[in-house]
Formats: sequence, structure tokens, C-alpha cells
Amino acid sequence: MSVKPGLFISFEGGEGSGKSTQIRCLEKWFRNQGRDVVVTREPGGSPGAEEIRTLLLTGDPGRWDAVTEALLMFASRRDHVERTIRPALAEGKVVLCDRFADSSVAYQGYGHGLGADYIRNLWQLAIDGFKPDITLIFDLPIEIGLERAGARFANVSAAEDRFERMGLEFHQRLRDGFREIAAAEPERCCVVDALGDIDDVTARVIETVKNRIVGQGA
Repeated sequence: MSVKPGLFISFEGGEGSGKSTQIRCLEKWFRNQGRDVVVTREPGGSPGAEEIRTLLLTGDPGRWDAVTEALLMFASRRDHVERTIRPALAEGKVVLCDRFADSSVAYQGYGHGLGADYIRNLWQLAIDGFKPDITLIFDLPIEIGLERAGARFANVSAAEDRFERMGLEFHQRLRDGFREIAAAEPERCCVVDALGDIDDVTARVIETVKNRIVGQGA
């Protein structure tokens, strides 16, 4: 019996854009289609990568300089790809990932000013340029996203909120960066309007994914 091809979908966007909620909705939709699904995240997604996640997402916003932060991200990402993502795809599973390497392009490349090409070179070196089949980029005004993110962390001790505290200019550069990423690779990246209630956004996500799957013959 042949194994159905795996499918790798990443979820990208600024803070508070609703990625985590939409991953669970799309997971349910795929399971209803009879697919096995792995839900994972970055930084993290494997035991070693989760240890690096704590270093990256907690502490003072200036804890790391931009280069160190980028290198930590790709160390985490390589472990995640080799130990979680590639094995799942080889088994024909759908992998839904909350952030992937486009976040490094946006956060360290655009947000911290290292430049997109610098990050893409690391991407090639660390994981041979490995990319998702489909990337969904959730877009909404930064003020709304940060308000949502702040509410999420309000009652959480030792919250992973290091990036949320980096200031409005940083977050505007992120939003602009994600839009440029989408414009540069329209065959892979789809911008999803993240405004509206959960069901409305979920309908947009499912319609987008269905169209891309058909287009790719997956």
C-alpha cells in the first residue's frame, strides 16, 4: 500500500494574529478528511528545540543581539526539522507548524535589521533551504495584534512575551516584512485577513488551503 504524500503547512504572522487558534481549526478539518496530522511549533517542536525556545522567548528584550538570536533560531529549527517534521512527512502526515523560517526572515531580518538575504543564507546552510508546501501569513493591524497578545499573557507567570515587548516600530517592520515575503513567493505564501471572528477567519483558511492543494495536486 502506497503512502499518501505528506503536506507541510506553516502559519506565520505578527503577535496576536490568531495563528494558534487557526491551527487547531485546520487540524480538525484535515482529520475530518481522514488525514493524520502533526501539530507543532517554532521555536520548539522537538525536545532539544524546546530547550532553546525558553532561551529565546523569555527574559529581557535585549537579552541577545540579532545575530545570536538568529543562530539560536536555526539551531532549534534544524533539530525540529530532522527529529519531527521530516519523519512525519515521510509517513504521509500533514504537518501544521506555528511559525517556521519565514519568521526568522521577518523577525531577525526585517525586525532587527539583519536583512532578508542574511537570514535566507542561514536558512540554506542550516536546513538546505527546506520550505513548507503552503505558508499562511495572518495579517492584521499591529495595535490589534499586540492588544490580543497582551490579553493572552495577562495572567500567565514567566510569560514567553519577550518579542511582544519590543516596541511598535519593531512590530510594524515585522508586518511589512511578512507582506514582502508573501509578495516574493506567491506560489507558496498566502496572506489571510486575520480580522473578524474565528469562524470567518477559519473559512478563509480552509478555502485557501483547498485551492492550494488542488493547485499543487496534493
